[in-house]
Amino acid sequence: MLSNSFSKEMAMTLFVDGKPAEPNRLDFIQALSGALLILFLWAHLLLVSSVVISPSLMDWIGWFFEATYMAQVGGPIIFLLMVYHFLIAARKMPFRAGELCIFWKNAKQLRHKDTWMWLVQVGTAVIILVMGSIHMYTVLTTLPITAARSAARVQEGWLPFYLLLLPMAELHVGIGFYRLGVKYGYITRATRARWQRNEYAMTGIFIVIGLLTLARLYFLAV
Repeated sequence: MLSNSFSKEMAMTLFVDGKPAEPNRLDFIQALSGALLILFLWAHLLLVSSVVISPSLMDWIGWFFEATYMAQVGGPIIFLLMVYHFLIAARKMPFRAGELCIFWKNAKQLRHKDTWMWLVQVGTAVIILVMGSIHMYTVLTTLPITAARSAARVQEGWLPFYLLLLPMAELHVGIGFYRLGVKYGYITRATRARWQRNEYAMTGIFIVIGLLTLARLYFLAV
């Protein structure tokens, strides 16, 4: 009886001393930084796609962001936010081989679509961190942003790079948008299937917009 009582007391002590407020705070910061990055990526893609309408329009947008120092200041801020978001999210990622094997085994047993979506998010996060950093460094060190300069980069060998980065980024933020809705109760169990279809469609639309933008840049005379 003493042993059982001691075990229960220890379990209660461990639970109380777990300081759940800290993980909750980090979860909120992760969600907030993720939401800001989602908005940035979608806005960035739509603004760059202005080249499909007119290269001059893209040049004007690039000039505006540089003239207002939004590119020079906002670019590094977005980069730091991306790294910070990754570091916070990494505390839950199965990086070690043993952890990944256990997660993979449990995912196959659960057969839960949301679990596989989270695994896709983990994989795409690593790719985005590396490739997104390269992209941002290249753009920010070759200002101003112009249609001709962007087209030259695509035509001079960067096309395969962007053909990989585009779907990885859109998959990541699309799933992230869906999981934020689930986490904070906007997407319920009853509406999950519909929202999953919406997420697939939305991701597909943004990928198509990105592909059209790349095609326009590839064939643009520079």
